[in-house]
Amino acid sequence: MKTPPTPTSGLRRAVLFGFAVLTPCFAFAETSPTGAQIYKDRCASCHGKSGEGTADEYPHPLTGDRSVGQLTRLIAKTMPADDPGTCTGPDAEKVAEFIHEAFYSKTAQARNKPPRIELSRLTVGQYRNVLADLIGSFRNPGGGWGDTRGLRGEYFNARDFRGDKRVIERVDPVVKFDFGTEGPEPSKFEAHQFCIRWQGSVLAPETGEYEFIVKTEHATRLYVNDPKVPLIDAWVKSGKDTEFRGSITLLGGRVYPIRLEFSKAKQGVDDSKGKKKFPPVKASMALEWKPPRRVAEVIPARNLSPTHSPETFVVTTPFPPDDRSTGFERGTSVSKAWDQATTDAAIETAAYVASHLGEIAGGGDGKKLREFSGRFVERAFRRPLTDGERERYVDAQFERAKDPEIAVKRVILLALKSPRFLYRENGRGDDPYDVASRISFGLWDSLPDKPLLDAAAAKKLGTRDEVVRQAERMVNDLRTKAKVREFLFKWLKVEQPPDLAKDPEKYPEFTPALAADLRTSIDLFLDDVVWSESSDFRQLLTADFTYLNGRLARFYGVELPPGADFTKMTLEPKVRAGVLSHPYLLSTFAYAATSSPIHRGVFLTRSVLGISLRPPPVAVAPLAPDLHPSLTTRERVTLQTRPDACVTCHGTINPLGFSLEHFDAVGRYRTEEKGRPVDATGTYQARAGGTVTFDGVRDLAVFLAGSDEAQTAFVEQFFHNLVKQPIRAFGPDTPTALRTSFVANGFHIRKLMVEAVAASALPPPLK
Repeated sequence: MKTPPTPTSGLRRAVLFGFAVLTPCFAFAETSPTGAQIYKDRCASCHGKSGEGTADEYPHPLTGDRSVGQLTRLIAKTMPADDPGTCTGPDAEKVAEFIHEAFYSKTAQARNKPPRIELSRLTVGQYRNVLADLIGSFRNPGGGWGDTRGLRGEYFNARDFRGDKRVIERVDPVVKFDFGTEGPEPSKFEAHQFCIRWQGSVLAPETGEYEFIVKTEHATRLYVNDPKVPLIDAWVKSGKDTEFRGSITLLGGRVYPIRLEFSKAKQGVDDSKGKKKFPPVKASMALEWKPPRRVAEVIPARNLSPTHSPETFVVTTPFPPDDRSTGFERGTSVSKAWDQATTDAAIETAAYVASHLGEIAGGGDGKKLREFSGRFVERAFRRPLTDGERERYVDAQFERAKDPEIAVKRVILLALKSPRFLYRENGRGDDPYDVASRISFGLWDSLPDKPLLDAAAAKKLGTRDEVVRQAERMVNDLRTKAKVREFLFKWLKVEQPPDLAKDPEKYPEFTPALAADLRTSIDLFLDDVVWSESSDFRQLLTADFTYLNGRLARFYGVELPPGADFTKMTLEPKVRAGVLSHPYLLSTFAYAATSSPIHRGVFLTRSVLGISLRPPPVAVAPLAPDLHPSLTTRERVTLQTRPDACVTCHGTINPLGFSLEHFDAVGRYRTEEKGRPVDATGTYQARAGGTVTFDGVRDLAVFLAGSDEAQTAFVEQFFHNLVKQPIRAFGPDTPTALRTSFVANGFHIRKLMVEAVAASALPPPLK
């Protein structure tokens, strides 16, 4: 007999049945899709199996700089493309984590395709610098740059430069004189005839073509980088010309001999004897130059020295430009045009050496020329020659050529076309000569000097301390300063001086001369920060000073005498902050009549924060202010970038750019636009999480100066421009190690250079 069911047993069966029915649901909840599954089901059709992209839907690889949190927010708002906003919450977070770890982040990219130190040739800049130093190593180094600024002037109370007639010898800071109808000192000079000779050196701040200009009513000659052939020769002239010009190519970060001669007298036959009265004649003299892509100006004292410097060989052969697609010059491609340029440059160099053999080689006999040729090849190859190399490159050429000078030319052509000269030392070995070259190219973009080669010969470059000791010796060289200056202008995205033309009706006083003053101002500011004792990176962003002359001060509302030279001026810290508020930068990233939050935001995003931005999917012309005359610039930009296709990038760009809206198209501070208060508030979604808010440039500068992202971006970009190789090719931990030392050293820029060069000179062995 069966026992009848009890209420309890029925309840138990119901519970068991319900559990059985619900078990699949619980099992599904416990095995919810992973990030990899979500990506495969909902993302791979557009982005590819491993984020490589698809030709039809999304041709760009899925790589970038966003953090997991930033990716999560982006996915939740914009993905999938055909149904945005449907992958949110935990799903968005899981797929973001998967993408970031699998192939998106720099760490993942380095793991999937480890970067390597690439075989590279000399870049164009390195080629020119190497030849300048190679030839220069055979010359007397001269007196150096020194601390005194200006040119040594010798004043003669005669029509020519006779030693017994020299009345005055002094250093003139600049050459800009109006003598009127008298002599330099009426009591010591005859008014109708006297002559002056200025000598010394001139420093070229950047590479390019310089136009020198001499303005005078009388006879003049100007020699630049050639003591025998004048760049300007108006010693015997006719007519009433008072302005004379000559152009020459100079390499940045180098000093060149300069000599300017002036004579107030009748040149030619001296028929002044017996004449008692001479009509009063005005006399003046000015020495100006027009640096590359700049306006003419009197050569400033900071670019002049009274000490003598030797002539510098500057290759003038044109080269095809280097690849800059990665943000720094790379010598990784070899074209027919580049190969032909190296041949033409080698021929140019051989001809120059042949015409200067007496000075460079110390004589013209066969023995001295053979010894010179051996040293030339050694220095070109940046290491001692083997017996076989000496036989091939030197001895064989002297045996085949009857004329020793012809043999020298053959040696030079053979050496300069050799891969041993044209290609860089990029292995991971610890050969001391390779280490020496990595140091010198890192700091100078040129070959090692004698102390560095001596250290290599003595095997004293095998440890980090030994490398650092050499780098610290070399870091204050003018060539290093030129390289740092070049990098900083690249970092600021103004390496090619832009055409700062502004609306003449709105800004009639913003002239080309004022724009050139702005370029000088930012140059002096950068130089001040980097080469100060603290050399603090944060000061680049937060400093409350800048350099102004009388013209700039008047335009920007600062008190200075109208003719004042550039002076370091403290500014209102709430209004200005380092380079971010420098009028040169603000004018560059602006339109002719209005500011441009987009251009300014792109600069902040890409350069300062190091975030990659892809080109917009479609070309969009900016909305003309006249179409919406009542809108402020901020409102107009917001309207223009509202479409979904824009928000991915402009969600970052715009809020950063808006923080600089207190500055108009020429960088002047303003509190109102269109009769309404300027809104300079902005936000940024930090990679570490959370939203940063700021109101104006000072808040922005303080945030960026303390930002891990901005500091890391600066370190990596600096390394790339110094070493010209990807930073992670020197070990996956190198970026972190360099930033850690950067912070520990108080963000000292020059110490960062030394650390970067040390890391590249002695790279870790491959694992």
